[in-house]
Amino acid sequence: MPPTHSAPLPPGTFIADDGVVLRAMTSEDLPQAHALSAELRWPHRPADWEQVFAHAEGLVAERDGQVVGTAQRWLWGPDHATIGLVIVSPACQGRRIGHRLMTALLDGLQGRTVLLHATTEGRGLYERLGFVRTGEVRQHQGMAVSTPLIALARGCRLRPAGLNEAQALHNLDAQARGMPRPALIDDLLNQSEACVVLDCDGEQLGFALLRRFGRGHAIGPVIAPDVQGAKALIAHLAGMNAGRFTRIDIDFDSGMTEWLESIGLPRVDAPTTMVRGAPLQSPAEGPRLFAIATQAVG
Repeated sequence: MPPTHSAPLPPGTFIADDGVVLRAMTSEDLPQAHALSAELRWPHRPADWEQVFAHAEGLVAERDGQVVGTAQRWLWGPDHATIGLVIVSPACQGRRIGHRLMTALLDGLQGRTVLLHATTEGRGLYERLGFVRTGEVRQHQGMAVSTPLIALARGCRLRPAGLNEAQALHNLDAQARGMPRPALIDDLLNQSEACVVLDCDGEQLGFALLRRFGRGHAIGPVIAPDVQGAKALIAHLAGMNAGRFTRIDIDFDSGMTEWLESIGLPRVDAPTTMVRGAPLQSPAEGPRLFAIATQAVG
């Protein structure tokens, strides 16, 4: 089900002097939105757009009946939001369309912590809108190779997720990401090809998903109590996907860049993590988010 929202985007249209119309995004806009991302050589499939739009409120910028810009927001509980898939056609850049989309998208989000992952080109705009840098994501991708298993502490093991574990995985994600996203996690679980749980003495301490995305498969989110647990989860799923295109977007502070490159997943990009509002809260001890679900939803 869509997240609870207290300030829905206005249904009307907003027409600027240059003929660009801002209006609420609908499912009928998804084919043009996908074409726009493909124009920028972003890897999203139509199915990837559909999956995130199911939980989103979005805007499109339209000129002469053609979608020339998109932006989406996801509201998680009463206090948090993420923003992503902010795109402006190269032919229309330099007209402040991105600024207009973001200004409209941020309307009603006052008081919330808002998270996004910025490209190099977009970072300046977000800074002007009050976002501050809080970290960096490293995008790794390539043909995964079979990987030696990572040793775990006594009493710990990896196992498939059970049918009745969704609530435990919701709790792990909420603690590690710092915001509640049960509807998103349920959706990702339903679409995943594998979900592996880090179990220590019968307690769930982490999990990771493997699912179709973009040019092949993506691993994420990855949640674990420490680097060793995260590596074990990733190695297991990368081994399952050996010989196929695999992507993972990790927290740079995890220190796993060199290890990921050693298993056939070189770094290809480094978006900036940015937040507007109160910092995201996560426990000093406990589950940690090592790899995000996607750059759009965090």
